[in-house]
Amino acid sequence: MEVLKRGLVLLMVFMVFQRGEGQLFENFYRGTCPNLEMIVKQVVSIKFSQTFVTIPATLRLFFHDCFVEGCDTSVMIASPNGDAEKDAQDNLSLAGDGFDTVIKAKQAVEIQCPGIVSCADILALAARDVVVLAGGPSWEVELGRRDGLVSQASKVAGNLPDPEFNLVQLNTIFAKNNLTQFDMIALSGAHTLGFSHCNRFSNRLYSFSSSSVVDPSLDPNYAQQLMQACPQNVDPSIAINMDPETPLTFDNVYYQNLVSGKGLFTSDEVLFSDPASQPTVRDFASNPGNFNGAFITAMRKLGRVGVKSGNEGEIRTDCTKFNS
Repeated sequence: MEVLKRGLVLLMVFMVFQRGEGQLFENFYRGTCPNLEMIVKQVVSIKFSQTFVTIPATLRLFFHDCFVEGCDTSVMIASPNGDAEKDAQDNLSLAGDGFDTVIKAKQAVEIQCPGIVSCADILALAARDVVVLAGGPSWEVELGRRDGLVSQASKVAGNLPDPEFNLVQLNTIFAKNNLTQFDMIALSGAHTLGFSHCNRFSNRLYSFSSSSVVDPSLDPNYAQQLMQACPQNVDPSIAINMDPETPLTFDNVYYQNLVSGKGLFTSDEVLFSDPASQPTVRDFASNPGNFNGAFITAMRKLGRVGVKSGNEGEIRTDCTKFNS
């Protein structure tokens, strides 16, 4: 009897640790869609073989989705009136390959497990899979999200970090989502992948302040490289890599770049220039294992933001449309 009691206690403890906020569980679909992770991984791999943009686009899509209305794929809804979340100014630069990755993965999942898996869970899995494909760490993804029923462009402004934010502003917007400064610095490491359009940082090159046209925190050689790639009045569609050293690899070089004055955005460089965050940047720059561990923890926490579960939301048939 004592052994049985002990076993039940251990089982309950195990279930608590397996359980995330908002009723999320690892292996949520074990009985209803056991091949889910394999299906998503296969689709993501095929998409990646077609274009590397799949990786940063999918990762960024997950972040932008979770920070507005929670991780519920409200960012994927397409509105004929142009007033859905994806139509907001801050989301217009989201690359189509991220959306396409989730749509294709959902279609593949529906063939084997119709009406069972949410688009939100597929996006969470795809975000993990692209990090792994880029050479980054893997982790167990908590599942059980449902898709949201609200997607409005008007809800986006003020809920996503701006490239000109200082540390206090960054901490404030992340804290709204139960993420600490440490989590924020770790998640910023996603900027080791992807690209940005010139207009997002051109003020650092041509109109920084009355006393200095060029942001003095920029490495002079790096500033020259940026000016060559992004001359004034450049085509707004031109984009450059956010990590000038290893743009196709998920690694800790982003933090080494910050130490060297090669952070693309003000919100990147401030992580090193502000004494409150500098020790963490130095640690991540020197210890890739510490960064990977912090990134995994932060991504799991990010995946719990504002989730719908149980009877909330819906399981969309098409990720771009509400069912009703």
